[in-house]
Amino acid sequence: MPLHILNEKLWFPPVEDAVTDGLLAIGGDISFDRLLLAYRNGIFPWYDDDVPLWWSPNPRFVLFPDELRVSKSMQRTLSNDSFEFRMNTAFEDVMRNCKSIPRKMQQGTWINETLIHHYIQLHKAGYALSAEAWHRGTLAGGLYAVKLGNVLFGESMFSKESNASKFAFIRLVQKLQKEGLKLIDCQVYTQHLESLGARMIDRKEFMQILHAEIHQDY
Repeated sequence: MPLHILNEKLWFPPVEDAVTDGLLAIGGDISFDRLLLAYRNGIFPWYDDDVPLWWSPNPRFVLFPDELRVSKSMQRTLSNDSFEFRMNTAFEDVMRNCKSIPRKMQQGTWINETLIHHYIQLHKAGYALSAEAWHRGTLAGGLYAVKLGNVLFGESMFSKESNASKFAFIRLVQKLQKEGLKLIDCQVYTQHLESLGARMIDRKEFMQILHAEIHQDY
């Protein structure tokens, strides 16, 4: 099936049209409305040479909150006041750290100034959030994500200190689970998130959960 090329029209093809690696479409813009439409339909953006790429892989890497796995060492970290958990106090700083922190086996980043600008707009509108681990008044790690209904779409995380991003992630999941969170979309496989209980599910199941848990007013 040929790759879909997007223009200024606000739409996405069915996720079943994605090619083997999950790439669904190329082009269009990264705007507030398009980002919301993408997440609502199980699609997420990456950039390649300043060209938006839109993805919906099959299978999908997710974490069900009640399957969150916390190791004994992390339980000690959570209980010994190594970090302070905060939400939404440094959203842009979290994004910029995710952009700049070097990553193994990865050159560069898909996070650019256009993405940062529009995710800040999502944050101001209440759709995007940051979870932060602070140590002695300094941002030590964290993540940013989009939340629609009872689904959290994780985007990126960073650590400047050991276990800081895990701490922020675990505290966020624990907090949101109490508020009715049903699913965390981790997008694609990472060993880091697998250690916390994330696993692959079929895209069809993923989409069924989205349709059930994301309210139509989003």
